[in-house]
Amino acid sequence: MFLSLHGALGFGLRHAVTTTARRGIVTVYSTAEAAAAASSSSEKDTTTDSAANTPIKNTEAYNNLKMEEIVSLCKRRGIIFPSSEIYNGFAGFYDYGPLGSELKRNVKDAFWRNFVQCREDIVGLDSSIIHNPTTWQSSGHLDGFSDPMVDCRETKLRYRADQLFCAPVTLEECGTTVGFVCVLEANDEDMIKAAQTQAKKLLKEADKKGMAIQPFAFKDLTQVTEEEMTQIPSPGSNKPTLTMPRDFNLMFQTNVGAMQDASSVAYLRPETAQGIFINYKNVLGTSRSKLPFGIAQIGKAFRNEITPRNFIFRSREFEQMEIEYFIPPGDEAWKPFHKQWIEDSESFLKSVGLKEELMGYDVHEGDGLAHYARACTDITFKFPFGVQELMGIAARGDFDLKSHTEGSGKVLDYFDEETKEKFIPHVIEPSLGVDRLILALICSAYAEDEINGEKRNYLSFHPSIAPVKVSVLPLVKNKEPLVKAARELFEKLQRRWNCQWDQTGAIGRRYRRADEIGVPFCVTVDFETIEDDGAVTVRDRDSTEQVRIPMDEVVPYLSKMIDGY
Repeated sequence: MFLSLHGALGFGLRHAVTTTARRGIVTVYSTAEAAAAASSSSEKDTTTDSAANTPIKNTEAYNNLKMEEIVSLCKRRGIIFPSSEIYNGFAGFYDYGPLGSELKRNVKDAFWRNFVQCREDIVGLDSSIIHNPTTWQSSGHLDGFSDPMVDCRETKLRYRADQLFCAPVTLEECGTTVGFVCVLEANDEDMIKAAQTQAKKLLKEADKKGMAIQPFAFKDLTQVTEEEMTQIPSPGSNKPTLTMPRDFNLMFQTNVGAMQDASSVAYLRPETAQGIFINYKNVLGTSRSKLPFGIAQIGKAFRNEITPRNFIFRSREFEQMEIEYFIPPGDEAWKPFHKQWIEDSESFLKSVGLKEELMGYDVHEGDGLAHYARACTDITFKFPFGVQELMGIAARGDFDLKSHTEGSGKVLDYFDEETKEKFIPHVIEPSLGVDRLILALICSAYAEDEINGEKRNYLSFHPSIAPVKVSVLPLVKNKEPLVKAARELFEKLQRRWNCQWDQTGAIGRRYRRADEIGVPFCVTVDFETIEDDGAVTVRDRDSTEQVRIPMDEVVPYLSKMIDGY
C-alpha cells in the first residue's frame, strides 16, 4: 500500500500520517509504478490542507544570483575547493571535493551513456596526455594556438586583450571625448556599472562633473589603435600603462626524458581532439566501423590561460568531452549531420537538468569561423556573469586528417566498399567542457522557495546527476530495532546508488541539509515501519511531497524516479 502525504517539514511524522489519513487526503497506491507516476505528475493535489505546505517558488532567485554565492556554496558544501589552499591557492586550478567528485563522475557517465553506450555508431578512446610534439606542429597549435595579451607596465599584471573592454567618455552636449574607461568582461549590467564609476571620476578630474555623456560603445582591446591605447587606463594602475596586444601561446611546455634540451621538449595537450585524429586509423581498423561513425573521448586538457576567471568556467586544467564524428565528403553532405548534432547536443544538455530558458545559440559567421571550418554553432548558457559558450558543434571539414597525413606521411583515408572509392572523411565535432557543464548545472539547479513562511535554498539537480541520490533517515537514533531497519535499507540502497546516512538532529533540519546539497529523495524509517505497516516515507526534494512505500518496494520506486526504469 502506498500513501501520498502532503507536508514538507516532516516534524512529528508519525502524527502527520495518522491525522492526514483522518482528514481524507491520503492517496493509496497498489504498486511502485503507480506511486512513481503520481510523484512525477505535474498535476498535484490542491486540497486546502496540502496547499498550506506547497512550496512557493521564488521566480527571481536566479536573476538575483551572484557568482560569489555559487563559489561560497561550492566550498561550504564540499563541491569545489581552490587548489593548494593551505599555500594560498594557485590561480586557475581547482579541486573537486566529496560531493563535487561524485557530481563530476555522474556528468561524465551521463555523457558516455548517452553518446557511446546507447549508440551503435560511436566508440570510445582514452589517449595519452602527452603526444609526439610533431602532433602540435601538424595541427597548427605550435604556430597559432594563442590568445592576445596586454601587459600593464606599472603593475606587471597581464590581461587577455579580448577580455578587456574600453569605451570613450563622450559629452552628450558637444560630442567632445574626455577620455576612456576600461573594464573587465562581465555581464552587461556589471560592465556598465563599472564604466559609470570610472566615468564619474574622469568627469570630475576634467571639471565636467555632472555633465551628461553618450551611451558607452564598448570594444575589446584587440580593436584599438596605438593612439587610443595611450588614453586607455589599465585596470591595475588606473593610468594608460597598457602595452599593445601581442600573441601568447597557451600550451604548457614540459620535458620528456633525462635530458632537458630542445630534443626533449613536449607539451601537455591543450585539447583532446588531436588524440582522436592521430588514432583514427587504429580505431577504424579494429572497431569495424563504417561511415558515418564517431570516436568519443573524455580527458584532461591544459591551457596556460593569461587571466583565468569566473571560477571553473575558465581554468588552466580542465576536462573535455569531445566527439569526432566522421562523415562522407561533399559540399552539402555535412549540413544534415551538423543540424542533427546540434539537436542531439541540446537534447543531452536538457536531459541532465539544464533549464531551457537559460540556453541559447550563437552561430559563427564570417571572421568568427576558423579558417578550415564550414560552420560552427555554440550552445550558450546564461551564467550569473553573462551569456557564454557552453558547447560547440563545428563542421571541421577534412582539415585535421589532411594535416596529420601531411605531417606523419601516413595516409588517413577511408575506403568505401560500396563505391570502391578512397577519400579523407570530413568531421563534425561536438565539444563540451566538463567543468563548464558542472558550473552550468549548479547554476541551473540553484533554487529558492518558501514553505509556511520559512525560506529554503536548495539545489534542484536532476536525479541522474545528483551527487547523492538518497538520504536515509531513522526517525530517532536511540531505538535499536528502528535504527537496524534503517541501516539495512541504507546498505541495500548503497549497492545501487551513492547514498547518505543522517541520524542527527530534527527530521526537518535533516531534510534541509539534504536539500542544500541536492539530494532528490529522503527515506524516513519511523515507528510504524517496525511496529505496524513495514513501510517507509519517501520525500521528494522539489515538491516536498511524501509517499508511503513498503520496504521491499523502495528500490523499484527509486529506480523509476532516478534512472527512469
